[in-house]
Amino acid sequence: MTAILFRPLTVALCLLLPACASLSPESRLRAGLVEAGLAPKLAGCMAEEMVDRLSLTQLRRLQSLASVRKSHIGTLGVDQWLHKVRALGDAEIFLVTSKAAVGCTF
Repeated sequence: MTAILFRPLTVALCLLLPACASLSPESRLRAGLVEAGLAPKLAGCMAEEMVDRLSLTQLRRLQSLASVRKSHIGTLGVDQWLHKVRALGDAEIFLVTSKAAVGCTF
């Protein structure tokens, strides 16, 4: 009998759990920037500046750069990061990323 009473609660928790586990676009961008090799403090500042200015498609394109770190040891410099971003060929991504980098560096 008690198993029947807890069943709706269990179903509700199972449905709500994924909503809590999903990350916001800002936290995903921050994690991707850190994974790409940027310093965590710089990545957090840049993600905060960039997330509202880029579309989800553009954010996904930036996410593809997270594999850049595999070819570098240590942290990636802002100039090296911007070089990789520029190679994406999207002027808006480059502009937003550049502004965020300059604003967060100083």
